[in-house]
Amino acid sequence: MKSLWNIKAFCMVVERKSFVIAARALGVSPSAVTRAVQALENELNTLLLARSSRQFSLTPAGELYFESARQILHIQDAADEELSRLRATPRGWLRLAAPQILSCRILPEVLTELTLHYPELRFDIRYSDTTLDPVQEQLDLVIRGAFPIDSELIGYPLWHYRRHLYASPGYLTRHGQPANPEALNEHVILMHTAPRILRAWNFVGNGREITLNMRASHRLDNGLALLAAVEAGLGIARLSDWLAEPLVAQGRLCRVCGEFRLVSARGEDPQMHAVAAQRRLPARTRLLIDTLIAHRPIRPN
Repeated sequence: MKSLWNIKAFCMVVERKSFVIAARALGVSPSAVTRAVQALENELNTLLLARSSRQFSLTPAGELYFESARQILHIQDAADEELSRLRATPRGWLRLAAPQILSCRILPEVLTELTLHYPELRFDIRYSDTTLDPVQEQLDLVIRGAFPIDSELIGYPLWHYRRHLYASPGYLTRHGQPANPEALNEHVILMHTAPRILRAWNFVGNGREITLNMRASHRLDNGLALLAAVEAGLGIARLSDWLAEPLVAQGRLCRVCGEFRLVSARGEDPQMHAVAAQRRLPARTRLLIDTLIAHRPIRPN
């Protein structure tokens, strides 16, 4: 089996284009790096570097082996990182942002469970329905709903859900149940305006696909306020099934045009997801993601 130290020394020499600079980066003498590369060549019984008095170049075998060697080191680093995460006790501040609706659904229970098991954890939370950037806002994690946005951020799916239209029993008693989506223009429509206003609503169901440009009767900038307004009987709104269906079961809301669901322009259902700026997450951040997934809502029928 090839020595990882020898492989690391070889890769460092190639990347830094110098035995001396590679030795400095590794914190050893140039002669130690030279011996490591020679030992690797002996193990492989192959010349990797063609040396002259002042410079070197990769041999064809060296070029081929260099790519594999880098992959070996990457796998080893990833394994070491995972072991470190297992050994580390999550502690310290975790700064995150989440939609306002999670301030009273799921997240309070998750945070309570985590602090019971890891009392050294500290949470700094911003509840906002606007699209926040974890880099600009200096956040470890941002939880978002709807659809992931193409970016350089690393995404972590939490749970999928569907959107339907809902209203209170009182509203439907006063205004009646619309027979189909086209009849919605005769009703009071409540629209969530954060992070942006989506006037085009795409309906799928009953063997049909319908796109309607909706005109809002009232606008609200967060999901918590929208849910409260629908439950109070102000109008009809597009809501997440994981949030609204438990209220339907309690008789506090009713699904409107129940055979239809609302999707993206590409026909996709939304998902709750988290985004971070880095792929190798601290143990406390990874723990929060895993616990949120464990507490994800049961998908309604």
